[in-house]
Amino acid sequence: MISKGNLSGRYANNRPGYQQMLEDARAGCFSHVAVENAERFGQNDTEALVAIDELHELGIAVRFADYPDLDPIHPDDRILVSLSFTLARRESIKLGQRVCGGLHSKLRTGGCVGLSPDGYVNREQKTETVVKTEYDRYTRCVEQDPERVVIWRLAWDLLLADRMTLDEICEELHRSGYHYRSGRAFVEITANGKRSTNKSTLSNIFHNWFYAGWVVSQKAQILPKTVRGDWKPIVSTEEFEQGLEILARRSRHKVVKRKHEYLLKGLIYVELQDDAKLVKLTGATSNPYRSSGGSAYYCVPSSNINIPCTSIDQQIALELKRIQVDPELIPLIRDSYTDELARKLGHMKPSEQSELQAALRAVDEEEARTARLFAAGKITARIWDNLWAEWQDRRRTVQEAGTQ
Repeated sequence: MISKGNLSGRYANNRPGYQQMLEDARAGCFSHVAVENAERFGQNDTEALVAIDELHELGIAVRFADYPDLDPIHPDDRILVSLSFTLARRESIKLGQRVCGGLHSKLRTGGCVGLSPDGYVNREQKTETVVKTEYDRYTRCVEQDPERVVIWRLAWDLLLADRMTLDEICEELHRSGYHYRSGRAFVEITANGKRSTNKSTLSNIFHNWFYAGWVVSQKAQILPKTVRGDWKPIVSTEEFEQGLEILARRSRHKVVKRKHEYLLKGLIYVELQDDAKLVKLTGATSNPYRSSGGSAYYCVPSSNINIPCTSIDQQIALELKRIQVDPELIPLIRDSYTDELARKLGHMKPSEQSELQAALRAVDEEEARTARLFAAGKITARIWDNLWAEWQDRRRTVQEAGTQ
């Protein structure tokens, strides 16, 4: 049986071909599994070894093309297979870090990462041979979409005029026949004729520094007005900040909705006559804009079951007073508190020091065993170099944990 798959081996559940192979193995459809190399079988070492053991119990042999004599069931060979999985997982993590580093580097030079926002369009063109080695085969840039830039220039003009709310701006854009790039309308009309404005997306756009020509990224630690983007802005920086001030001023004058703290949220259930399962009570507050904050209830949605929180909250205090601590559990509680306090202060218990020392010894023993295999010619110099780097990383991690 031959199975092909282009998905990553990092997560087994996301690999349909891999899962199909296991199902066919349990059905007895084949007797051998040939893998290009151990890294392609799986990058989750624990799950991959469990799968190999299951296949072995089913009488199915697993072999790797790059090391055909390697038997993952043999104790010594199993060490090499496990190390191959560990190295593959390390390489996957390192690759992700390098990709993130490249994306952040592009952002810091004023580039755009991913799909540009509504009003712009991503462009790419083939790179000339002279500069191909420096910029890759294609150069990518962001340009204004001439058909949609007029929509957002109009939206900002309406905001800067400071005469319309976000709901009214959505209504005006809707009357002009405009919609979001995704096809979503600025105003949606429900089946019962109720109008609903999609103002949250509009608000997010008014808060996006991209439209003022600035790169802003929390992950890349790029603050507003520090890195200028290489695209043409729709609004000036002054206009954008003026719009932010208008939105902030309106937010300050909004009536703050009081929020009731439901002490037993998610903990109360009710048994209904027509329902075999228990129904969880949810919290709801009627008339929250009143000066009193409204009336809070534990209730079942769309029913006449409404229990005032005031009557239940009073009972909670009485029930808490009746709780007594079992004297036999006091030492356990004290030890748990002491352990948590020691961790917060950075102290380490003797047992934890022993665990760190044992972890270092395990790395040393693993290195010694692999060195014997390397001396016997069972592993290549490239694998040894990769393993050595992995051991150094593990030692460094353990030593840093001991100094914290």
